Amino acid sequence: MRKLLFALLALIFCLSTAHASIFDKYTIDREDLPEEARTMLDEHFPKAKVSMIKVDKHLLKKTDYDVKLTNGTKIEFSNKGSWTLVNCGKREVPEALVPGTVKKYVTKNFASLSVTGITKRNAGYDIILSDGSEHRFNLLGQYKGIRNGDD
Repeated sequence: MRKLLFALLALIFCLSTAHASIFDKYTIDREDLPEEARTMLDEHFPKAKVSMIKVDKHLLKKTDYDVKLTNGTKIEFSNKGSWTLVNCGKREVPEALVPGTVKKYVTKNFASLSVTGITKRNAGYDIILSDGSEHRFNLLGQYKGIRNGDD
């Protein structure tokens, strides 16, 4: 019985590993990204080098791209190449990526803090400030409150 259980677990592990390798691809070649993603990197992170690109291919969902830069910045792109997440760690997100109304609100209400991360959602934006707090804005850039981890 133990041998059968062990064999079954080994088979599940092998299948899940094979499944992941079929659909995910790791590279550092910027040419594997859609043109819009390459343009965004060139425009907003011109000096940063790519340390890794994970090409996520899904069965029922379109391909997306996770990019890590050598400076620690993480950027996620949709299948068409538009950014969906930019996390710069302790550094500030490029100003042009933060909508004007969001930027204005942060400057007025969190003057000593900067935006270090931003996520585009269907209903708006989530931002991370330099103190680690997370805040939610709607599509018009109106403040909706502190983001809870389970949102």
